Amino acid sequence: MSAEAFLDTNILVYAVTSDDRDQAKRQRALEIIETEDFAISAQVLQEFYVIVTRKLAEPLTPELALVWIEELEAFTCVSIETSLVKNAIETSVRYKISYWDGAIIAAAESVSVPRLYSEDLSHGQLYGSVEVFNPFL
Repeated sequence: MSAEAFLDTNILVYAVTSDDRDQAKRQRALEIIETEDFAISAQVLQEFYVIVTRKLAEPLTPELALVWIEELEAFTCVSIETSLVKNAIETSVRYKISYWDGAIIAAAESVSVPRLYSEDLSHGQLYGSVEVFNPFL
């Protein structure tokens, strides 16, 4: 398993949004998805499904969300295993971030990805071997 970048959930969510206020972010997210060799995790897919079917102003149907998830199967996907959970806890404690953010970083590190695209973490911050890039700045 190898990739050049890891995608946080918000990148995928922006790719499907129909909110006019987020169209620039949508275009950037689609550009990343179409041009980057990226990895994701089972956590990212779970969060994506919940957000796009329940929390968007115009939610996707479960069937359409599943189509997106099936398309994403072409990319490296990190499973949730006990070792990842333990690494996520250690990361969250070390950097004083949420468990969920720690799990994203731990997943990226598990596949040796140097770059994490995320809007939620500090742009330019280095977490272990993973550097955060906010593609919407």
